[in-house]
Amino acid sequence: MPFLISPVLNAGTLAGRPQPTLPADGGLVLRPWRAGDAPAVHEVFQDPVMHQWHARAADSVAEAGDWIREWRQAWQGEREAHWAVADAESGVLLGRVALRELRLDDGTAEVAYWTVPAARGRGVAARATTALAHWALDETGFHRLELLHAVRNEASCRVAARTGFGLEGTKRSAILHPDGWHDMHLHARVGSRTSPPR
Repeated sequence: MPFLISPVLNAGTLAGRPQPTLPADGGLVLRPWRAGDAPAVHEVFQDPVMHQWHARAADSVAEAGDWIREWRQAWQGEREAHWAVADAESGVLLGRVALRELRLDDGTAEVAYWTVPAARGRGVAARATTALAHWALDETGFHRLELLHAVRNEASCRVAARTGFGLEGTKRSAILHPDGWHDMHLHARVGSRTSPPR
């Protein structure tokens, strides 16, 4: 049975090229993860704030290294796309930004991010998210990006608002965190392209 529509993005859109390094405002760079980032990732996931909003913990540097290998492989599998957010001058790791739940046929993905404790309150997540959204929607051709966060995570709500992700509603009791089920705000941005792909 033939499809009446064409894919928004074709298979190979990501895997057919190396993962790019993306500039962001304020002296930030989004770059592919490196094996040497494992100690910094492990350290971040010892932070109680990370435990509050994430379902995973890193018990060792080796485990963080496994995550980084998975993140790098996800690009080739076109399942997810993960970037380290770093200071462009010093190279110091400041956070992570990612596209999860990739659906190339539909041109959709979910944005996720975190920042290291020392980088919070400095606009790092917002600047990284803005750069990622520009690359995904304007340069690559994704149609819709969604952003989910726990309703009680006010910092993430501010990031979504600052980066043009409009609030579309609340998903009730949608995600299980260590302290129980959380209602989640659903934000989204839609690309500027008005005509479907050919």
